[in-house]
Amino acid sequence: MKTALIPLSIVLLSLTACKPPHHPIHPNYNVIKPKVKYSPSKENLEKMVKQLQGSPYVWAEEGPDTFDCSGYTYYMYGSMGIDIPRVAREQAKHGTAINVDALRYGDLIFFDTERQRRGRITHVGMYLGNGWFTHASTTDYEIVYSNLNTSSYYKKRLCVCRRYLPSTLKLDTPVQKPWKVQAPQKKQTPPRLERGHGNFYIQVGSFSGEPKQSLLDHISSLNYKYKRIQFTHQNKNIVKLLIGPYEEKTTALQVLPSVKRQIQKTAFIAEIR
Repeated sequence: MKTALIPLSIVLLSLTACKPPHHPIHPNYNVIKPKVKYSPSKENLEKMVKQLQGSPYVWAEEGPDTFDCSGYTYYMYGSMGIDIPRVAREQAKHGTAINVDALRYGDLIFFDTERQRRGRITHVGMYLGNGWFTHASTTDYEIVYSNLNTSSYYKKRLCVCRRYLPSTLKLDTPVQKPWKVQAPQKKQTPPRLERGHGNFYIQVGSFSGEPKQSLLDHISSLNYKYKRIQFTHQNKNIVKLLIGPYEEKTTALQVLPSVKRQIQKTAFIAEIR
């Protein structure tokens, strides 16, 4: 943990024993250049993509454990000895400009994700093939896969495509989706814990004061059990709202997508002992 984190961050991490804050109050803007571990190749990129899937999103971080969007691409390229700019808007100015129809594995794709789009680069991902790309998402707050062909959101916001990999690399081999993407499933009632035991929770919010009763009623109406953890910071009463507990993390992970869809899209797993 970096010394730049303030005591409140330490308190929150000790309570959740889970992900760090997505937007630290005092971000560490010192750029840490990654160690060169690989030679440039599709195989080494695939290895890193698989290893880093699900890593937490943290603003101003470039690895090796947490990343923002441009920190993720900076880390992967730097790990292969390829120097690219650190921030997305600068990454979008260099390399070789290419058309979206010419995208190959490893190319960087840049987006304007602002509500009122003005063509300003605010997000970057790395193309994998067949429309798929990997990126450190500011919605899921972790490294995820998305698809340009099926997501109207990203399709409308795509601005620039750039190629940084050497042209001599063989990158046109067919992509067989070597990553795991959850297939659509029939709607099922998510598993609940009846006995009230376990250390795994789904955190749905952190509040200054008590959560609204309407939110608590909504959670109860969906047949979820919830728990509130209170602590004081700077004379303010802080309440963390948790769903659970669950005895197994795998059970909590099964419930998480439903909680994100029905209650809070930024919900995440927290382990409390």
